Amino acid sequence: MRKSDSGLTMEDLARLAGVSKITVSRALRDSPLVTPEKRTKIRQIAQEQGYLLNVSARNLRMRRSYSVAVVVEMAPDKNRPMSGPYPLELLGGITQELTAAGYSVVLTSKQLMNTAPVQGADGLILLGQGSHNEAVHFLQKAGLPLVVWGAQEAGSDYIVVGSDNRNGGASAAGRLLEQGRKQVIFLGDVDHAEMRERCAGFIDAAHGQAKVHIVRPKAFTFEAGFDSVMALLNKNGAIYDGLFAVSDLLAMGAIRALTEKGLRVPEDISVIGYDNTPSAASFMPPLSSVHQYLHDGGVLLARKMLGLIDGEKVTSEMLPTTLMVRQT
Repeated sequence: MRKSDSGLTMEDLARLAGVSKITVSRALRDSPLVTPEKRTKIRQIAQEQGYLLNVSARNLRMRRSYSVAVVVEMAPDKNRPMSGPYPLELLGGITQELTAAGYSVVLTSKQLMNTAPVQGADGLILLGQGSHNEAVHFLQKAGLPLVVWGAQEAGSDYIVVGSDNRNGGASAAGRLLEQGRKQVIFLGDVDHAEMRERCAGFIDAAHGQAKVHIVRPKAFTFEAGFDSVMALLNKNGAIYDGLFAVSDLLAMGAIRALTEKGLRVPEDISVIGYDNTPSAASFMPPLSSVHQYLHDGGVLLARKMLGLIDGEKVTSEMLPTTLMVRQT
């Protein structure tokens, strides 16, 4: 039985308010998972009963730090800065939700997993599964509650929040087929679970209607897109009339290579990117792209983590995607 400095337990307070103990805990730390009206009611009852919550003592008793470590799985690259929408929009949603619930956010990387702030965290949120899921396997060794941004995989035992990557790939293929494209390129590293799902959706939707050529750059940068497509064109010539890239940067690099080879976009070849970054709309020509709801994803990641910490039953969840059709 946990008692406040006044001697009243949280269980007593829950009984007086007619709610669960978890609801009281959330209300006292201003969690948005409890309605403002209910938070006000519970806080008023707590005040009337002289319930004084000693935060430091509470954390010690509960063995909680009220912090969550967010691990960004993203190789440092000046050509793919962390100031882009991914991962910043995800981080914005995570931070908004966790701080509202009374938690601090520790931003870190795999290389700093042994530091005290990370070791003392109540849970881990991983942004990006890594090639062959090695980042997930590495973090699972910590034995902390774990939520991952990415794609669900058969047999996985961790909670995943992500976009419907398979549908995102299918929507790109559908658009290229509408334009009569028959020789299409998939540009992305399928060692990554999300990209593999995008590729599967793309191939399934194009089946029997277009031939898909898979090109696997080992980075998600403009330069990688340019180099990969330039090498492909130098080898096979201009036999392609459609291209789907797993990121906008890759798509933009591909367009540069295509134009240097004398191909017109979209007259000769249509191009679709992924992420719908702000630069996609301002690119010339404006880039068609699959939109991910990254801020909403960040909020959902945080809510799943709070549920795990509170011992609730939590399930994986996928968000929709939307194809933004522009001029490519």
